[in-house]
Amino acid sequence: MASMQPSKRQKRREYRETQEQQIRSGEVQLPKKRLYRQRAHANPFSDHRLSYPISPAHMDWSTHYPAFVVPNPNNVNLSGTRRLTKDVEIADIGCGFGGLLVALAPLMPDTLMVGMELRAQVLEYVTDRIRALRAQRPAPPLPTEHTPSTPPAQLPSNSPPTAAVPADPSPQSQSQPLSPDPPSLSPSSQASYQNISAIRTNTMKFLPNFFTRHQLSAIFICFPDPHFKTRKHKARIVSSSLNAEYAYVLRPGGKLYTITDVEELHRWMVSHFDVGDGDEEGAGEEGQINTVKELFERVGDDELEQDPCVRIMMEETEEGKKVTRNNGKKYVAVWRRMEDPQWP
Repeated sequence: MASMQPSKRQKRREYRETQEQQIRSGEVQLPKKRLYRQRAHANPFSDHRLSYPISPAHMDWSTHYPAFVVPNPNNVNLSGTRRLTKDVEIADIGCGFGGLLVALAPLMPDTLMVGMELRAQVLEYVTDRIRALRAQRPAPPLPTEHTPSTPPAQLPSNSPPTAAVPADPSPQSQSQPLSPDPPSLSPSSQASYQNISAIRTNTMKFLPNFFTRHQLSAIFICFPDPHFKTRKHKARIVSSSLNAEYAYVLRPGGKLYTITDVEELHRWMVSHFDVGDGDEEGAGEEGQINTVKELFERVGDDELEQDPCVRIMMEETEEGKKVTRNNGKKYVAVWRRMEDPQWP
């Protein structure tokens, strides 16, 4: 009788044991995706066993970004864990196997990014992938009390470099995104991937538990589940109620990126962000007021062509590569968060 083949769980355990030995020897290999197979999508309405903070002030980011932990051990948040030298600024909702995070990390090495994924085994793969990438590259020196704090980063652009920012900017200047020197589009040899991480969570339920108001400079929604059936549309990641939460955590001037290979889903997302001529001033779709739509403006095609994040979103994500192999179409739409309207 033939011996039973080891299960994928056992193979993953053996891989992690091998990875521990490789880390000690300095030779680490990336995880194999075939050991982390799972269904393409997860039900966001299921009662998953998830851990989440009761508020952003209770979130422990120190285990995700150890290279950005404040040097003072007494500087802790409400949960008693060490704070970071800067806030997380970019969220990849439904990060999948982490292709976008890995591609963006060298472009913005000083910007903290987090992938948010509901599927357990996919999240496990991303975590092992980031761990292996970090082990392959030397970590930067830990911050000291004399390390100057850096201002919030802006997404890279091909625009000319801006003037130097003063060491102690005014509160008004701190509220605006600042433009760094345009980075190279090729992975940096200095990239240590300390600025990316991933967490298992359900963003349809717990997004405000992780981020404060106007904290994020960018949100990516790449190839989300189309939920073709009409009765499943309520599970789509773009809706009037969810867009209100995106507007809450996204700072004015920040961008929300979307891409899909399903034209009907693309039109759905556009209809939930754009204020069209047919929209009334009062109630909009789903009986909600159109003020959420008025907080976003569509980014033009000329600007998208100059945005390296759009190219990465189309070419570096796993789904984007699969669509390219199948000669499919990709539908991209990006919105900019506008300033909050003045009270009457």
